Amino acid sequence: MPALRAFIVENSPVIRENLAGTLEELANVEVIGSAGDEESAVHWMSRESARHADVVIVDILLNSGTGLGVLRAAQRLGVPARRIVLTNYATDDVRRRCATLGAERVFDKCRELDELITYCADLADGAPVNGLDLPAGGR
Repeated sequence: MPALRAFIVENSPVIRENLAGTLEELANVEVIGSAGDEESAVHWMSRESARHADVVIVDILLNSGTGLGVLRAAQRLGVPARRIVLTNYATDDVRRRCATLGAERVFDKCRELDELITYCADLADGAPVNGLDLPAGGR
């Protein structure tokens, strides 16, 4: 089965590199690009190459702009890729706001990295995955 193609939007170059390496090694993911700020991510999403991504993994806090702005732009541009958020701020409110902006899942960087890897591996393998992960009572 072909690799899952991912675009990563993360402000930290170290985290970006480590996440890309981990996903490529453990989850049959090919990272096709990355950005550290909202403007660069939106520029990439507006190009034809964005149509080749299967997932966009977005952090909330970026060098400039926000992940929420990236999600908003992805909706506006009709980016077909699944949108996933990986953040240190995975509060109930952030999860709801991300879901409203089209994020399929929100993962906490500190506590749910293994779940993100498993989720991406399942997507790459074609396994069914559950949808939005809103807080209890928010579905």
